[in-house]
Amino acid sequence: MRDVLAEEASLVRCTYDEGLALLRREVHLDPSFSTFVAACRAREIPLTVVSSGLEPIIRDRLEESGVRDVAIVANGLDPDPRGWRILWRDDSPNGTDKAALVRAAEAAGARTIFVGDGRSDYEASTAAGTRFAKRGLPLERYLTARGIPFEPFSTFAEITLP
Repeated sequence: MRDVLAEEASLVRCTYDEGLALLRREVHLDPSFSTFVAACRAREIPLTVVSSGLEPIIRDRLEESGVRDVAIVANGLDPDPRGWRILWRDDSPNGTDKAALVRAAEAAGARTIFVGDGRSDYEASTAAGTRFAKRGLPLERYLTARGIPFEPFSTFAEITLP
């Protein structure tokens, strides 16, 4: 998986600012995410965005949507215009061992809630105490096939906090 991700990143041949401009035009966050973040804060529920993606891009997309000061655990980026390079956070297949982070939180006594959608979320979701899977995407199919309980959602507005 790392090889594929590294190859895909190397095909991005533009400056960081050019890449961000494209992403700002084409990639939009769920509009209800900022309300979800506010609800977590109001209930004093710690929130961490854990991703196999790229931290500076995630931070930019969050900040543009008005979400600031959220912890982000993700890979770094060297945006060389000759081909971007992922700066892997750890040795896991996607560079961010989400499951290890969930297990560590559980071991520290935290109640974990995992919200995800894709293949990189499989192991982490099963380690969490409560899980939400986006409708119609790989994580929902994975959990359903294994009989693992979860709540489906289409937007963050549908996620009910404890």
